[in-house]
Amino acid sequence: MKQYKIRSDYPERSDDPLHSVNVTVNGQKITRKVSPRRLLADFLRHELGLTGTHVGCEHGVCGCCTVIIDGSAARSCLTFAVQVDGAEVRTVESLQNEDGTLHPVQEAFKDCHALQCGFCTPGFLMSIVSQLEDSDSELDLSDDGIRIMLSGNLCRCTGYQNIVTAVRQAAERLNRDQ
Repeated sequence: MKQYKIRSDYPERSDDPLHSVNVTVNGQKITRKVSPRRLLADFLRHELGLTGTHVGCEHGVCGCCTVIIDGSAARSCLTFAVQVDGAEVRTVESLQNEDGTLHPVQEAFKDCHALQCGFCTPGFLMSIVSQLEDSDSELDLSDDGIRIMLSGNLCRCTGYQNIVTAVRQAAERLNRDQ
């Protein structure tokens, strides 16, 4: 049986036409020419050096590659870079303030010991930030409600209890700060 190597950085073909992409990433306007086959995750990691966006399953199941596109959480492993032309993209690198202070969700993760190996953490952070910043949705901050909120992200290292506690703490901090 032939073995196939799984790759997250698919090479562009020499006959692929390049498309210009104008996108705002973490507040910075970026213009690049990209292959129409270039995934957003690969564009962020390899073109822009934003390696906080992790690639796990490459099927949109694990949530490690979650970024925020125009205010909504999205899987960057399922999104082509050309699809974000004209959009605003936020990665985990956008959460820490310029003065080095952490975002309330990052602070809560730290305080509540809500991470283990850290591979899935950027995806969790971006999913949670997206939901906590969404003023149109009513949040259910019960344990079950938070677990539903987290259901799009997988972690193999934890039982999620500390993450649930961190989400609740971050939501309280954000409400107090507003």
